Amino acid sequence: MGGGFTMKTKLTLEIEETLYYDCREHGDVVVEEVTMPEDQGIVDTLACRLLPNQEFEWRCYELKVTKADFRSKAKLSFIGHYNYFVLPAALYEKVKEEVPPHIGVMIYHRYQFPEEQTLPGYLVTVKKPQRQELGVNQQALLFRLIAAQAREVGKAKQTERGVRVFSTEQLYTELKRREKEYDLFGGGVNYYERFIAETETQAVEALREELEATRMAYFELEQKWLGREEQ
Repeated sequence: MGGGFTMKTKLTLEIEETLYYDCREHGDVVVEEVTMPEDQGIVDTLACRLLPNQEFEWRCYELKVTKADFRSKAKLSFIGHYNYFVLPAALYEKVKEEVPPHIGVMIYHRYQFPEEQTLPGYLVTVKKPQRQELGVNQQALLFRLIAAQAREVGKAKQTERGVRVFSTEQLYTELKRREKEYDLFGGGVNYYERFIAETETQAVEALREELEATRMAYFELEQKWLGREEQ
């Protein structure tokens, strides 16, 4: 990827998720798709580690899933102290002679039975990177890391709040865009009727829970009252 935001394949998303948790396991602060300062492009994954001497150590990861992607002219943001390509095993065999000497390589292996694992696969470092000087100003890089983290927090908050963060006009526009999915006479799913049915079901469940809570409260009150009379 690198150099811009593109539609991600299933394999890319798997590698991205696995890399994120691999970095977290090493105690790194990690964020994806960070715009670099000084026109240095966009790094797919940026990780920052605080060393015992209180110095920061930066790692940049570029994810590639096809030969065309690997050979793309898009700018590679290898500006960290340690820089890696993260590749599927099959792709690595095809391009390993093209990897620069100072760039490391991690290869991704998909689990045979991913449903039995917490992650879809695992990573193995097959080529260690050589340490290099930071390619940009560290203060500027820290700011970009913080800005990217703030962006992700904003996304999470919006997801948590659901559709209520969108205006009625935005929701209406999106529904119109999906109009073709509204199968009025084709015998498929009628989303309006589905919405009404689910809303009614939720209302019935809410009333049932409220009734049960009222019954329990009444029972507790009755028990307390009977206890007072026995005294």
